[in-house]
Amino acid sequence: MTATHSTRMLILGSGPAGLSAAIYGARAGMAPIVVQGLQPGGQLTITTDVENYPGFKDVIQGPWLMEQMQAQAEHVGAQMMWDTIVDVDLTQRPFRLTGDGGTIYTGDVLVIATGAQAKWLGIPGEQELGGKGVSACATCDGFFYRGKKVAVIGGGNTAVEEALYMTNHSHDVTLIHRRDSLRAEKILQDRLFANPRIKVLWNKRVDRFVGGGDPEGLVGLDLVDTVTGEASRFDAEGGFVAIGHHPATEIFKGHLDLDEDGYIKVETGGTHTSVPGVFACGDVMDKIYRQAVTAAGTGCMAALDAERFLAEADFEEKVAA
Repeated sequence: MTATHSTRMLILGSGPAGLSAAIYGARAGMAPIVVQGLQPGGQLTITTDVENYPGFKDVIQGPWLMEQMQAQAEHVGAQMMWDTIVDVDLTQRPFRLTGDGGTIYTGDVLVIATGAQAKWLGIPGEQELGGKGVSACATCDGFFYRGKKVAVIGGGNTAVEEALYMTNHSHDVTLIHRRDSLRAEKILQDRLFANPRIKVLWNKRVDRFVGGGDPEGLVGLDLVDTVTGEASRFDAEGGFVAIGHHPATEIFKGHLDLDEDGYIKVETGGTHTSVPGVFACGDVMDKIYRQAVTAAGTGCMAALDAERFLAEADFEEKVAA
């Protein structure tokens, strides 16, 4: 027999956005159910040192922070479900989601906090040196590379923004791009080329991140010239992969309005999506900031928006009755 779980507030995703929504939703008496998805805790569960989350003077561990958020959400009344959603029906309320084992989840409102994943190069050393010199977020990890020689890989807006940001910490930043021109907006390119701390290596493909063994971490990048085929070694202590992100929105295509990059569209200054009663928060709708603290903030916003939506819907039902 197929199991069915029903709630006033159904939350999909359990990173900082989803758990913050759960905390606020539970405190408002909506007894939220959180379907945790493929990566419970979100990207912070694969982040080691966290130095920029407010409230902690010492470095904390990403997995520990998410454990604490989940414990807080459960303490105030949220229920966690381990499942992966494979189908959604947003045509009517309550909304209906189906897990990969056939379990049905229904919610009077739905909060989507499925996040986004950084795109990686998929080359040797990338996974092994993650957190030991290789990163996909300069804003998150740049502080750890103060005064060090760093490389940023990519040619779009993300890469240029990451390179510019890293000049706050390093006097030696090199942007490595596999082509002879950038895809980034002209105003960003102008800022990049005008910055004396940034050099550009054109027509270079990164084939490998090279480690020096524990505890040294990254020591260099193996490059191949895309025109001549010549191999070279670029010495660096930090390597930032900046080739974009994949928002986890595949299941919502055809159900919600998405932008050209696949992120869920929300109203300006809020979390309302194109379907009344469905709200989006965190990296699934934010391709600019992508920080744990901003994700948590939009999770709070989504819960408050959902609470107001339900209050108005309940009032209208009473009046109609």
